[in-house]
Amino acid sequence: MKTRATIQPAGQKAFSLIECMIAIAAFFIAVFAILALISQSLQNARRLQRPIVDAGMLASELSLTNQLVEGTESGDFGDVYPGSTWTATTTEVLSNKLYEVDYVVKRADSDRPEKMSILLFRPQSKGGSLDGGPGIK
Repeated sequence: MKTRATIQPAGQKAFSLIECMIAIAAFFIAVFAILALISQSLQNARRLQRPIVDAGMLASELSLTNQLVEGTESGDFGDVYPGSTWTATTTEVLSNKLYEVDYVVKRADSDRPEKMSILLFRPQSKGGSLDGGPGIK
């Protein structure tokens, strides 16, 4: 028996190295895009589990009052945000009863406090430090 070696004609083509490299690059781009989406959705899910403590609820309660007194107050949020505390410092900015209230909210699981300032005009308030009042205690 004779064995014949067949030689492939030059007309048949295979994938070149460049085509393989392009296909692999496209595959990895797709994989990294999918991994980025998964990472982002996991981060959003973690944020939903930790409630963001906002000083807006404190500011809304303070805006309902007719009079302000210079000073410092502090407290916690109770069962709404367990472990979170707040501090409010009220100072008179101008002698026409314009007050600035600075809120500092400290979360239990964060080292960085969140800060917020609001301005309130309360003409019915007693004189503050700029009007000859007692000032911050």
